[in-house]
Amino acid sequence: MPKLALLVPGGGGQLGRDLAALASDDVEVRAPGSAELDVTRPGAVVEAVTELAASARESGRFPVVVNAAAYTAVDRAEEDEARAFAVNADGPRVLAAVCSSRRVPLVHVSTDYVFAGDASTPYEPDAPLGPRTAYGRTKAAGEDAVLGSGAQAWVVRTAWVYGANGANFVKTMTRLESERETLSVVDDQRGSPTWSADLAAGLLELAGRIAEGDGPSRKVLHCTGGGDTTWCGFARAIFEELGADPDRVKPCTTEEFPRPAPRPAYSVLSNAAWSDAGLTPLRPWRDALRAFLADHAASLK
Repeated sequence: MPKLALLVPGGGGQLGRDLAALASDDVEVRAPGSAELDVTRPGAVVEAVTELAASARESGRFPVVVNAAAYTAVDRAEEDEARAFAVNADGPRVLAAVCSSRRVPLVHVSTDYVFAGDASTPYEPDAPLGPRTAYGRTKAAGEDAVLGSGAQAWVVRTAWVYGANGANFVKTMTRLESERETLSVVDDQRGSPTWSADLAAGLLELAGRIAEGDGPSRKVLHCTGGGDTTWCGFARAIFEELGADPDRVKPCTTEEFPRPAPRPAYSVLSNAAWSDAGLTPLRPWRDALRAFLADHAASLK
C-alpha cells in the first residue's frame, strides 16, 4: 500500500483531531485549524495543496486532501448565511479546483442537512436534495462545487457526529445529567449517532483505497453509525451508559423546542453504498457510544 500524505483542513475540529490522532505512524498528516489554514482565503488554499503535492511526491507518498473544515453553527447560519456559504461552498470550490490542477484526490465531508428530512426510509446517496436551512443550502452548494470541479473527488455525508473535542450532544447530556433531576429531549427527530473517531477511521480507510488506485466508483457515499434512534433515545442511552436512570429524560416534540433553523425530522442515511464499495461499515451507534463513554466519560464532566 502506498504511504499516504494527508492534508486535513479543519484539523482543529473534533473530526480533524481524530483523523490526525488515528492515522498510523507511516501516514504523514498535516491537520491545520482554521487559524492556520482558512479555507476562505484562496491564496492559503493554493499554497497548502501545492505544498502537499510537492512534498508528498518528493518523499514517494500519495497525497490526499480530506476536507473537514465547515461552518456548523446551524442556528447562527440562518442570520449569517454569507459566512456559512464562504466556508461551506466557496472554500470547497477553491479547494477542489486546486486539487484538480495539482492532481490531488479530495474527500469532502458533508451532512444529512442537504436532505429535506421528510423521508421514512434511509436516504440513499443519489436521493434528491432539498435543504431547508441555510446550513444545508451552503453544504449542498459545496457538494455541487466539489463534484463539478473535475477533481478526483468523493463526497462523504455523515450525521449526528460527537467526539472528545468540541461541543456536541453527548457532552451536553453528560453535563446536564449531573446538573438536572430531569430534562426534556425531542423524540420526533430520528438519525444515526456517529462517533467522530469511527468516522475518522472510515475516512482513513477510504483515503488508503484511493491511494491504491481503488477508490469507489460512486462519488457520493454515506458513513454513519449503524442503526438509528431519536434524540430522546440517544439521551436515554447516554444516561444508561453513565449509570443514571434513563427515565429522567422525558420525551417532547419539536414544536415544544423551537429553534431558528428547522431540524430534519428524519436524518437516517443509508450506508449500503459504503459497504458495497468494500469499505468497513461503522459499528452500531450504541456500541460506539458505550466505547466512547468508557474512554471519555470522566473527562466530560
